Amino acid sequence: MDLPIILKNLLKAQENFDSISYSECFSDNAQVFDEGKTHKGKEEIKDWNEKTNEEYKTKLEVIDVFNEDKMTVLTTMGSGNFDGSPIILKYNFEIENDKISSLKITS
Repeated sequence: MDLPIILKNLLKAQENFDSISYSECFSDNAQVFDEGKTHKGKEEIKDWNEKTNEEYKTKLEVIDVFNEDKMTVLTTMGSGNFDGSPIILKYNFEIENDKISSLKITS
C-alpha cells in the first residue's frame, strides 16, 4: 500500500510505543478524537498516546487505505489489552502541509 510518509512515520512510532515521535506527526493545532474525547495540540496528543500505550499496548496492522476528498482513511486491525481485541479500527486523517491536522478514530 502506498501510504503518505507522515502516516508511515505515525505507524512506526505506534509500533515502537514512542509517544514523542507519534505527536511530532501532528501539526501544532491538531486535534484527535477518540473514545468520545478530543485531544488538542501536540502535548495533549502525546499525553493521550502515552496513556493509551500504557493501558492498551495497541498494535496496528494496516488492512486498507483510501483517499476521499481531503480525508485519508486508514483501516487497521487493532489488537491489544482491551475488550473485543482484535477489532477493526478506522483512522480518519486530515493532512495539511505534510502534518496530520485531524484524526478521528472509529470502529
